[in-house]
Amino acid sequence: MNGIDQTQGGIARLRRFVADLTRLVSDEPDESALLSRGADLLAALVRQDDWLPDRYAAPSQERYQQYLLHCDPLERFSVVSFVWGPGQRTPLHDHRVWGLIGMMRGSETETRYVRDEAGRLVAGSQELLRPGDVARLSPAASDLHLVANSFEDRTSVSIHVYGGNIGAVRRATYDLDTGVEKPFVSGYANGSVPNLWDRSANPVAA
Repeated sequence: MNGIDQTQGGIARLRRFVADLTRLVSDEPDESALLSRGADLLAALVRQDDWLPDRYAAPSQERYQQYLLHCDPLERFSVVSFVWGPGQRTPLHDHRVWGLIGMMRGSETETRYVRDEAGRLVAGSQELLRPGDVARLSPAASDLHLVANSFEDRTSVSIHVYGGNIGAVRRATYDLDTGVEKPFVSGYANGSVPNLWDRSANPVAA
């Protein structure tokens, strides 16, 4: 959104979220508690749709887009926007780090997968994410899932948080029929990140 307010709303919301998440990751060693408290923070962020710059919400006709919004300097977590063109979907994939998915615009369908006793991939629970909803992922459980834009005629946008620099994590996609893994590293669609730190319009004491 062009002309975003840099003080109380707008990009300041993302700045506060990053600061709160940094404190949480620093102070909370238990993954379950971190996911619970992090989900509350993310839910509050995605309930407001006035802060994501247009360039990080732009769809592509070729495939869904993953834009880096912030990466912790120690790569303990990253925040990304996922932008889904009409009908776009991921392959079945894993994460290998904890994750949170917050729905901001439109809707996504998330289908979880598990391996049965024979090692075959079996579809498990399916969840429809609407604006304000947050889903949690953990390698301690099954973090295999397939995500799709629920709409065939509009763009959907979600905000994801991962327990690492997700664009650099070696992960895998999985063939639905054979279960065969294919390694991949996702990278990011953007070469620059939002400027969270220009506070010249609302200066603070040194």
